[in-house]
Amino acid sequence: MLDFVVDKEFEKMTVGRYLRTYCSVSARTLAKLKRVEGAILLNGKSARAIDTVKYDDIISIDIPTSVSKGIAPIDIPLDIIYEDKYLIVLNKPPFMPVHPTKIHQEDTLANALCFYSEKRGEQYTFHAINRLDRNTSGLVIVAKDRHTTSVMSKLNITKHYTAFVMGKFRDKGCVNAPIGLSENSKIVRAVTSDGKSAITHYEPIDFKDNFTVLKLILETGRTHQIRCHMSYIGHPLLGDDLYGGTMEYINRHALHCGYIHFIHPITGDAIELTADLPDDMKNVLKNASE
Repeated sequence: MLDFVVDKEFEKMTVGRYLRTYCSVSARTLAKLKRVEGAILLNGKSARAIDTVKYDDIISIDIPTSVSKGIAPIDIPLDIIYEDKYLIVLNKPPFMPVHPTKIHQEDTLANALCFYSEKRGEQYTFHAINRLDRNTSGLVIVAKDRHTTSVMSKLNITKHYTAFVMGKFRDKGCVNAPIGLSENSKIVRAVTSDGKSAITHYEPIDFKDNFTVLKLILETGRTHQIRCHMSYIGHPLLGDDLYGGTMEYINRHALHCGYIHFIHPITGDAIELTADLPDDMKNVLKNASE
């Protein structure tokens, strides 16, 4: 059960309106709660959506759970950075897809989490709040229920990426250039006049051999945004041959989401999480000269 304590400003509001406006309960979820006896409680007693609330009342709701269908539970090790009853944050290794595809049915983050949750006697739908490319490593937030997913989708999540890019440059900057599909390709992205708005902030933090270590922060979340924008300014990622990067140092694009900050959708706590660089990127740094 989720518990909410009513503030003075919400006195005389109906339970239904309170849940929709203050608690961000979706209309779909509220409709399901209304049909289940005891799914909405007011001070421990069954309540209707039309009942009114007063200061310091406690509203409790039993969020309906659902189970991911068609995802096979596979015993794959997980690097769990954070977990509570609402969220789990995982450090995804490179070469692992987030969701099953036609090609990858049993080697995804979803498969691994399905096994982990079943082993603990828990079952919930796989709701990835942020997604990473198969070859990108780093932090992925997964919500355990529809309500948490709904609230998280409305929150501002700050993500910092580390990338190794070709060439050397010392000035931080911003790429503000729209991104769309490249001509004659269903995969490659390009800066196009009719593309969707895309903004990438970058800051050099280290220099090795003939490449630069960048910290990047995205204002938007377009497909291949970092890879496309870095190639656009003449500094493609190491290992990213799709966008012109050299394969000399690493066999995948050198990109890692190593920092996330957000406000917890239920508790309101500030959550700040980090994940160290994976071994392949560490090895590139270790073997590179200044």
